[in-house]
Amino acid sequence: MDPDDDTAGVFRALADSTRRQILQDLRAGELSAGEIAGRFPISGPSISRHLGMLKSAGLVRERRAANRIYYRLVEERLALCVGGFLSAVCPEQVVLRRTRDRA
Repeated sequence: MDPDDDTAGVFRALADSTRRQILQDLRAGELSAGEIAGRFPISGPSISRHLGMLKSAGLVRERRAANRIYYRLVEERLALCVGGFLSAVCPEQVVLRRTRDRA
């Protein structure tokens, strides 16, 4: 796959506010598709399409357990793609990142 196409897919996924909110919600940990859908005033099939786009972009992974599908954020994919873009566009800038306490 062309790296430019790969990056474009990530930015297409990030272009929608619902998908960005899903990614933010997944920061706290894995959520089922139903839990994600319950956070939005849109239909389940619409959420499913958003999750499919995030999955296609490599920003979330899914895990199936019985009749449920759980999603989790792929932090490294998001960080590498957006970080690479920022490094190319703003090479002189320092991007600050909060680190989590590991204690």
